[in-house]
Amino acid sequence: MTNSEQTTVLITGANKGLGFEAARRLGELGWTIFLGSRDEGRGRAAADKLTDGGAKVVMVPLDVTSDESVTAAVRLVREHTDRLDVLINNAGAPGRGIAPADATVEEIHSVYDTNVYGPIRVTQAFLPLLRAAEQPRVVMVSSGGGSFAVVTDPAQPFSKMHELAYSSSKAALNMLTVRYAQALPGIKFNVATPGEVANRKFAATDMNRHTGELTVTEGTDSIVRLALLDADGPTGTFTDRLGPVAW
Repeated sequence: MTNSEQTTVLITGANKGLGFEAARRLGELGWTIFLGSRDEGRGRAAADKLTDGGAKVVMVPLDVTSDESVTAAVRLVREHTDRLDVLINNAGAPGRGIAPADATVEEIHSVYDTNVYGPIRVTQAFLPLLRAAEQPRVVMVSSGGGSFAVVTDPAQPFSKMHELAYSSSKAALNMLTVRYAQALPGIKFNVATPGEVANRKFAATDMNRHTGELTVTEGTDSIVRLALLDADGPTGTFTDRLGPVAW
């Protein structure tokens, strides 16, 4: 693992929820946190809170649906470092849970723009900085809803959530991660889901109106674990806080 005093991480959607908690936990390890936030005011408030707690934080205005915003984010990060050790693609959109028969292309596109195209935009833009790191890692924050095994299991709550946008976007994100991992062996690409698939539990966040049974800290266990991988760690995997998840 890289020296914690020099380790840098960019987290998208880090002004609240899982992103903020991952930032807090990694900040406590002495990492430099690039806190990505679409809303600049909320991002600065979140960064100030972490800074008050002793973390080294740089707020990065970052809308993952905008090429211009992502380009500006790269420019800002380069002002502070010549490499990026870890990228956590956390920003996500839940969609409106529209039934398949009523789902339109516009609805699907708005969710994909954040959940699929967003990680592609950000990953592509930060590849040069990631390649400059000694042991670069990319963590994609997905969902049990992106697993075919979960969605086709009648015992799983996701099997009864009849929508198209969110679950299919996360399934696409899972495939993207595997393909990145295969094509770029010098960078570890892994998927984290913030839940316990076997126990049919998920983390309480704004996205689910805080209905989950797991705390936000428990929800970040898989994210933080993948961010901390050493040189012998895996790539191309899908895990929750308990271990591997079926695709």
